[in-house]
Amino acid sequence: MNFGYFCNTTNWDKKPYTQLLDEAREITEYCDQNNWNSIWYTEHHFNHEGMESCTNPLMMCTDAAARTKNIRLGQACNVITFHNPIRLAEDIATLDQMSKGRVEVGIGRGVYGREAINMNKESDLKDQAKNFRLFSETLDVMKKAWSEDFFSHQGEFYTYPSPNFIWQHDMSPPKENVVDLKTNELKQISVLPKPYQKPFPPISQVVDGERSIQWAAENGLNTIMWIPTVKALKKRFEIYKEAKSKAENRDVPLGEGISLVRDMFVAETMEEAEKMAGEHIVNYMRWVCHWRGLGNHMDPDEKLPETKNKLDLLNYEFLHKRNLLFGTPEFVIEKIKELQQELNLQNLQVWSNFPGIKHEDCMRSIKLFTEEVIPNIKPIDTNIQRAS
Repeated sequence: MNFGYFCNTTNWDKKPYTQLLDEAREITEYCDQNNWNSIWYTEHHFNHEGMESCTNPLMMCTDAAARTKNIRLGQACNVITFHNPIRLAEDIATLDQMSKGRVEVGIGRGVYGREAINMNKESDLKDQAKNFRLFSETLDVMKKAWSEDFFSHQGEFYTYPSPNFIWQHDMSPPKENVVDLKTNELKQISVLPKPYQKPFPPISQVVDGERSIQWAAENGLNTIMWIPTVKALKKRFEIYKEAKSKAENRDVPLGEGISLVRDMFVAETMEEAEKMAGEHIVNYMRWVCHWRGLGNHMDPDEKLPETKNKLDLLNYEFLHKRNLLFGTPEFVIEKIKELQQELNLQNLQVWSNFPGIKHEDCMRSIKLFTEEVIPNIKPIDTNIQRAS
């Protein structure tokens, strides 16, 4: 199994930002020195509350690239609907060159309306259909920029090169595929640099709903999932497997192409894990579930008791039995083995620097996970595939 650290940088306690960066660096360097496969940074904006405080995962990855040697550098994710596709493609390709091919590209459509409407009005989440068209076209442009020496694009949101632009320069001999030889109108452009990985780095889409999962599989993308229970994830994994198998005309094993994020806190005792981190993960989930409700935490066909307010049931006990890797090393090992057995899970990202958690407690948890959990997780025999 590949282990990644999901470094969703938070600042609930309003630390100086330099301290926040130093703490993220300590996590990053520790994971690199202790053979973690990957580290992932997030993108969020305008979060004065402190629940999510990383605005630029590519800059975080660039800093990490200079401080590490082996760990792969992921973004979970770049909200590509917020960005110019050519500039984003250039930045990612440059990072891939700087790191000599250690980039994992994570992409998403955005989840917070406050971010979307202010970063790019075309990405307004109130119009989900338009947001998806923007997402799809942005990704299309990025792939062209990476994989084609020269390209053109004409779509709903972007046209490259810009129409009617005349290019003439004594040091740029006219080429038929680049300019119209009669008018010198620019016909194609070339984006530099190209990625170190060919034709481009692995791309993973952060997904939740069934249509997004299916679309990712049909378009050759890996996926990143987060909250649901094992039973609910089973259905999502099977949707991805079936769509990917059909798209690629092969029998794709369950779990291939999927990375799962789980909230993690390892301690010496179950009680200590709850005492040190329980309140903090509940507070964070209150932030997330304010919009979503508790639906993502429910098993298929599960019915919850009626309550006055939609989050009245949200407490540590509710979360722990559903999706938390909180507890002793032995408990966490068994939970990960369950994910392997039920989902053939191959890629796990864990997160423990929750809003409000003490950094020293976070580091202690990561070290316990590294020293006492990871060595006890064995790869699944891929010759034995569970029936789905």
